[in-house]
Amino acid sequence: MSEKTTRTTRSYDVVVIGGGAAGLSGALALSRARRSVLVIDAGSPRNAPASHAHNYLGREGVPPTELLAIGRDEASGYGAEIVEGEAVSARRLPGGAGFRVEREDGSVVTARRLLVTTGLVDELPAIPGLAERWGKDVLHCPYCHGWEVRDAPIGVVALSPMAVHQALLWRQWSDDVTLFLHDAPEPSDEEYEQLAARGIAVVDGEVTGIEASGDRLTGVRLAGGRVVPREAVVVQPRFTARSGVLEGLGLRATAMEVGGHTVGTYIAADSAGATDVPGVWVAGNVANLMEQVIGAAAAGLKAASAINADLVGEDTRRAVEARRAPFSAEAERQVCEKALGNRRHGLQETR
Repeated sequence: MSEKTTRTTRSYDVVVIGGGAAGLSGALALSRARRSVLVIDAGSPRNAPASHAHNYLGREGVPPTELLAIGRDEASGYGAEIVEGEAVSARRLPGGAGFRVEREDGSVVTARRLLVTTGLVDELPAIPGLAERWGKDVLHCPYCHGWEVRDAPIGVVALSPMAVHQALLWRQWSDDVTLFLHDAPEPSDEEYEQLAARGIAVVDGEVTGIEASGDRLTGVRLAGGRVVPREAVVVQPRFTARSGVLEGLGLRATAMEVGGHTVGTYIAADSAGATDVPGVWVAGNVANLMEQVIGAAAAGLKAASAINADLVGEDTRRAVEARRAPFSAEAERQVCEKALGNRRHGLQETR
């Protein structure tokens, strides 16, 4: 039997697609519930550019890579298998008896249930210099990075009607905040009054680039050539769910709108992460665009609990059906196999 054939026959109670906080949290809980679990990790966490993760009680300020390494060790310590690579497709098996998951290397595994925690992609505007400094001093979440740039000159680049709200929010961390209108709608009179009351400057004109010196952001460049000194810049990326692996199951991302503006896409699910496809759960940023690391971990745990309960129900139904089944040679064989193993028919395993 070839190596590839051997690999395609592996079957698990649960395959977790995505090895971030949500996926590893789910894998840990399911492994502790004595389920067979495989985690397929593409190795591209959303917070990879950040030097530290914050607001994670007991792990405040931990580097993201260190947090994931700890999580992998904890989950594998209870028996979860973790492999690197991307899951490229997931499809239901004939008769609805679980799922077939294929990885980029062509290997295939099957699972009774799926937990998808593939996260999202932050799509940045095409402003030169933004992508290079993303997660360092080009930011979007004040709860993730506000403390680190407290009291610094901060610039908010307006990309949507939410820009005024962003500027007012970041004002909590610094009294030197400038709103660059860029190509966003003009603020209303009421919004201008709010900005003025909080001492937030407003600058007209298109932002054409981000200035940096060495490894530090120094300013925001405008179309006319003027550079406004800033030490941190805030932008609102478009949050796009990494949901391609779910398309073969008929699950497609839903647009999320805030104030009439589309801010991203996500996979719809109930409070425990169950999707419209029976047997498939989602957790973390693929299902909740605003989730922080600790919330993603909690969502993974909640989904894992729901998955295990669902499997318990299925195991119980199968046991009842087997108990009610009429006697047959096949039934006797299965009972002997479970009870005696190599000792059946008088054969004793030698040591």
